[in-house]
Amino acid sequence: MPPSLTAALQEWESLEKEYHQIQESHRLYLQKLEEVSKLQSNCSSSIARQRSRLKDMSQLMKKCNKERLTEEDVKTLDEIKEHIKARPNTFFEMEAFLPKKNGYECHYIKNIISQVSGEGHVKEFAYKDEYEKFKLYLTVILLLFAFMCYCFVSYRFVDAILNFLLVWYYCTLTVRESILISNGSRIKGWWVFHHYVSAFLSGVMLTCLDTPTHSRVFLYFDYFLHLKASKL
Repeated sequence: MPPSLTAALQEWESLEKEYHQIQESHRLYLQKLEEVSKLQSNCSSSIARQRSRLKDMSQLMKKCNKERLTEEDVKTLDEIKEHIKARPNTFFEMEAFLPKKNGYECHYIKNIISQVSGEGHVKEFAYKDEYEKFKLYLTVILLLFAFMCYCFVSYRFVDAILNFLLVWYYCTLTVRESILISNGSRIKGWWVFHHYVSAFLSGVMLTCLDTPTHSRVFLYFDYFLHLKASKL
């Protein structure tokens, strides 16, 4: 056997052995990742349950204060009160290392980036699925709202609400799409650019003065803009 072939076979055997080790390491990684995710959920739910029970405990302590107590009972209650006061700080420190669920987009960005980046494809796919649901539900709602403004309502105030919702909708989409792109999603540039343009045009319509031109033209443009977005 030629020396070059012998060296190639030895190198291949080494690569095969290393490949199987990588597969096993990745399997263990996914297993531990799932365990970490379950532990995070358990900790979050346990903390929420503790907070609820502590509120009930505080109400129970108030009832105890109305009764006749011995000095020893009063001392015991004071110790319990001190522990109850210290618990929120402890929970706050615990939650600093747990994923946060928050409806506000400014906190949502920070939490999603840390979760998606730190926990791999599981969180990334979950966030992508949430993004698709958000886009579908809001598209249907805003399309119905635009249809209502187009056919039944001609008030500037209602039209302004629709335009404000469109601005919020498109701004939220661009933020979420930026997060998805930073984590490897293949979202086309023209799709994101369309949402930036739509957000800008919706803002123009929102700040436009209430004139006959607005009533005749911009209401049709509202309908056209959202109909175009729903078809893309």
